[in-house]
Amino acid sequence: MQRMRWSFIVAAFLSLMTLAGIVQAEDKWLYPYVLASETEGDVNTAAEQTKAALQANGFEVVGSYAPYADTVVIGATNEALKTAAAKTEFGGYGAVVRVAVTKVNGKVQVSFFNPDWMAAAYRMKTDLAPVRGDMEKALGMKQFFGSQDPGWKAGQLEDYHFMVFMPYFDDHHELAEHDSYTAAIKAVEANLAAGKGETTKVYRVDIPGKEQTVYGVAIGGAPAGDEHIMKLIDKAAIKQTAHLPYELLVSGNKVYALHAKFRIAVNFPDLDMGTFMHINDAPAAIETALGQVAAGE
Repeated sequence: MQRMRWSFIVAAFLSLMTLAGIVQAEDKWLYPYVLASETEGDVNTAAEQTKAALQANGFEVVGSYAPYADTVVIGATNEALKTAAAKTEFGGYGAVVRVAVTKVNGKVQVSFFNPDWMAAAYRMKTDLAPVRGDMEKALGMKQFFGSQDPGWKAGQLEDYHFMVFMPYFDDHHELAEHDSYTAAIKAVEANLAAGKGETTKVYRVDIPGKEQTVYGVAIGGAPAGDEHIMKLIDKAAIKQTAHLPYELLVSGNKVYALHAKFRIAVNFPDLDMGTFMHINDAPAAIETALGQVAAGE
């Protein structure tokens, strides 16, 4: 009887500890970016070293580009990300982690978009903390950044919008409808190859088990262009370059993109209204550019 009583007490204690761990994981404060390292050197050399480190730790580098001088953005994915993306209707938006290599005042910052933040903001219903851990193992971990302390809770991000009457995650744009998934992919590939809307393809990732594909799309010019917008809003000492590029999602026979007023704000949660007004024309221009990529003949 005594042994049974102690077994019950131990089991109850372990159950409480497990529950506490779950609550703590769900209740932790999140930040949109991770600064992996800050060193001296050349941006392009650092970018190649970053790609090699990602590949050595199980990530697939799916594309990269230089949106402006002294900057390289890298798209990376792995099986865990693609599996998580397949579990929700629009999880494909979160199939790729964006990594940035940015030279600032003689220092090279290597940073990445936090998978924990992405999972919550994109309502992926999957804990991507192990992916973040693998990213930190590959690239390092210096600090979280991109939001004022104490950060945000996952529950807040799931219902994030900049302010009243502004779009949520599921208020994304349905840009085009085609006869089939195959036709949609064909149109997007052709339009990106032609540079429609001053765009360029950075990466493509097909979501396993679904007729769903996510593209990373670079945008040029003004007011929609990557460089134009980032010069106006990326003002902090540690750069939020891993905001780029924008996602375009083919799901079935339709093509979607996140509303730029959501996409920009959730990546820059400390953005004030005055700064947002400086890019007032950008969201509509981004929709137009991505709409040209999505359109049929």
